[in-house]
Amino acid sequence: MRILFIGTVEFSYKALKKLIELNAEIVGVCTKNKSDFNSDFADLTPLCKQADVPIKYLDDVNSSENIEWVRGLSPDIIFCFGWSNLIKKDLLGLPKMGVVGYHPALLPKNRGRHPLIWALALGLNISGSTFFFMTEGADDGDILSQEKVEILYEDDAKSLYDKVSNIALRQIETFLPKLQNNSFEIIKQKNDLANVWRKRGKVDGRIDFRMTSRAIYNLVRALTKPYVGAHVEYNGQDISIWKVEEVEFDQNNIEFGKVLENNGKSFIVKTYDKAIRIIDHDFKELPKVGEYL
Repeated sequence: MRILFIGTVEFSYKALKKLIELNAEIVGVCTKNKSDFNSDFADLTPLCKQADVPIKYLDDVNSSENIEWVRGLSPDIIFCFGWSNLIKKDLLGLPKMGVVGYHPALLPKNRGRHPLIWALALGLNISGSTFFFMTEGADDGDILSQEKVEILYEDDAKSLYDKVSNIALRQIETFLPKLQNNSFEIIKQKNDLANVWRKRGKVDGRIDFRMTSRAIYNLVRALTKPYVGAHVEYNGQDISIWKVEEVEFDQNNIEFGKVLENNGKSFIVKTYDKAIRIIDHDFKELPKVGEYL
């Protein structure tokens, strides 16, 4: 089974490495040599050189030139794991077995953008790891393999990314031979159960202390490294916040946003319901007790 691989992020690297270890027949790789868009960008070049796999750097995978390059490799199937743009009709119809995509959510729920970020920001305790046959729609094709993923209170963007990736690699080990011997089964998605998460904007990362402590905790852990970080506005600047913890505080006549404590490294701010300790941050000078954020 001749595989054309498309990807450009850390998970793409892990998946391609796994396929090489499983002796899959990788006939070519489409990727980027740099990306200002993907905070988890990974260079696939070393893997391709090691395995002697042809590599093509591109931005528009749907261009006629790039499709002809893929066609010349005669792939039976395409694996697209970690690519931010939709694959269009001409490329989708090129391999006889179709194009397998990946979405770290429990499809048909939570299609769309930033699935790990939204899952954490919304405080979900269950997500998923789903491989599916791509169509012209977004994340709506037949499911090839799906596993549930538990999200713990302690999980953040990095730990959840790693957890989902490890589960996905085990799925690849399971479904690859089934694809190779044509013994795989598919599950149709129930579109009436679907929702689509929107693209995240800068305003979605702003901490507003009118939020509850739990909502702030969830937002910060959702956007921490390798992502861009949540932020607070202070003296006309956006200051990144990387780690916080919830603090019990039951005095109900203190306004939200007031700095309650400052130990020189971290500080505590009143929230709508309790308080939050800001532990890891980019403040050069901490707000003073009594100031408001």
